[in-house]
Amino acid sequence: MLRLMLFAGVGLSLYAQAPCNSTPAFTPCEFVFDLNPQEAAAHPNPYVDVELSAEFRSPHFHTFKLPAFWDGGQRLVIRFTPTEAGEWLWRFSSNIQRWEGQTGAFTAAESDAPGFVRAANVHHWAWTAGLGHQPHLWMGDTVYPLASLDQVLFQRIVDARAAQKFNHIRGLVLGTPEQAARVFPTPDRPDVAHFQRLEQAVRYMNQKGIVADLILAGPQDQLTRLFPNWQQRQRYIGYIVARYAGMNVTWQGVQAFETYATGRALMKEIGGLLKQTDPYQHPRTSGNLATSGGLLDDGWMDFVAHHTGDDQVCAIEHQLFPTPFVDLKFAGEDSGAGKSQPDDVDSNAFRHRLWNAVMDGDYPTYFNSGTAGAGNIPVDARYLDSPGAKAMTVWFSLFAGSRHWELEPYFDVDGGRAVAVPEARVPIAEGALGDEDVISAVEYIVYVENPGPVELRVENHTYEVTWINPIDGDEIKEKKGYHGEHFTGHPPDSSHDWVLHVSREGHKAGMLKSYKFESRRIDMQAVEQSVQKVPFEIAQPADTAISETKLPWFEAKFKKETRATRSMMWLWTGEATVDGEGYRVLGTGQKGTVGFPPHMAVNYPAVMDLRLYGMNANGKVYSVDKTYQLEK
Repeated sequence: MLRLMLFAGVGLSLYAQAPCNSTPAFTPCEFVFDLNPQEAAAHPNPYVDVELSAEFRSPHFHTFKLPAFWDGGQRLVIRFTPTEAGEWLWRFSSNIQRWEGQTGAFTAAESDAPGFVRAANVHHWAWTAGLGHQPHLWMGDTVYPLASLDQVLFQRIVDARAAQKFNHIRGLVLGTPEQAARVFPTPDRPDVAHFQRLEQAVRYMNQKGIVADLILAGPQDQLTRLFPNWQQRQRYIGYIVARYAGMNVTWQGVQAFETYATGRALMKEIGGLLKQTDPYQHPRTSGNLATSGGLLDDGWMDFVAHHTGDDQVCAIEHQLFPTPFVDLKFAGEDSGAGKSQPDDVDSNAFRHRLWNAVMDGDYPTYFNSGTAGAGNIPVDARYLDSPGAKAMTVWFSLFAGSRHWELEPYFDVDGGRAVAVPEARVPIAEGALGDEDVISAVEYIVYVENPGPVELRVENHTYEVTWINPIDGDEIKEKKGYHGEHFTGHPPDSSHDWVLHVSREGHKAGMLKSYKFESRRIDMQAVEQSVQKVPFEIAQPADTAISETKLPWFEAKFKKETRATRSMMWLWTGEATVDGEGYRVLGTGQKGTVGFPPHMAVNYPAVMDLRLYGMNANGKVYSVDKTYQLEK
């Protein structure tokens, strides 16, 4: 009732005609304010001194609250994006008396815009608006210096990526450490020109159908060095939300949270501020050294970000968490510019990692050392048309023609790795016993990294069979197709990797007319932790005390072996439970040397829980734990 009363009367407005009238839904519009000389004298630093915000009530009575941002001089702006057509009511709140309590209204126009990106269907993405809330096939690129590139070069990159079907570009809000020091020479005085350039970049990306994945700060304590106390960080987050939340963006915390002292607490603070202040609830995560999965329990993240090409991390976590996964760097492609980081690979290795990441269940983000702006390698448009970029387009084209929002890793395959939309049975009505609706199998996509015989168990239907060259997208369709339950086949040749597509195209065409994100229930498995049922144990480290400086040997030992355990994936994690920094990836594989990431614990010696996950060939996940004393 109170919220309705807030908008009950429309008083004298600052605007004879509302500036947002006739703005199409999901298009930003602006209310602009200028301090008069007396107000400017009383508030010499508007970034800190002026409080101004607006509440907007939608035609369906949803309320959106947005702060203003300082845009240089005596100018402040409230940037608002209506999310539906119809009449919107607004009210300003401010410590500037002539703005306080001002009210008004405007009418937003209809739009065919798809809206903003949201998590959907457990592991997938959708748009927030439009008929049926269409699914979103996330394919990203990396261009760290979004705001500092020459405008002509930047637009050339965006144009090329849009033509190659990329729909996300990831970059740093503050730039390099040297740039960030100029952007905020003091915590309370931003360089407005920098943020105007970033705004121009985000607008241009959005116009080309590309979402801006904004990294709010770089690694190595950049955020806390620039903003030592929480009030300064809160003001910074509010400023970023005010400037960019009305655009098509996602939030990615910091570049690598593990490189921050007490990184988990900082991300909880920043993520909580984003969740509280962003009325559009754009997707949130953080960059990392391996995974942001250890932050998921804090309640502010919408998806897990990976930063690894290790399939064991990605595949196992996909079975643990009911959230979408985006791999921010499964590999960096060196297509001629040189390695920006030691783990960058050539174009062939990049393509292999791309398809394996997709088979893990991740959405891919591209990284080319010649266009990412990382390390000491400048951004160069010569590397836009690389083999890796072409491989990304091939992947997108195949998946865009599939029911990608229902694809999940599939394990009844030999000779390759698969994702599939298999046959499923779901209840017709809640609580109905024995009443089930059968959703027929639609398609299977198999990555054959090492060409050889492929065996695939399918539901008993008739399928079209196509082999796709992942290098250039060329297709070879088998004339006879296949009918049965146990498909066997060979790639057309053994000169490179192949993708096998087994699909009921006619049946799928009818299904593609609708987007029912809950049509197929995706049940997350319960990890088996019973000591009697877990087929392995932690054999090493044997000592109860381990040291970060003397890296210990780890090893899993089978208690019993079965056919399914012949092909295992392993993930070792460690967590200093008392310090609450969350778990970190320590290693993969059945045995090896533990690698400790920075800031594992706050206080030493620490009690560390070592957890080992093992996933067998059927996709079944087991885990065991062992406690150690962790020393420096």
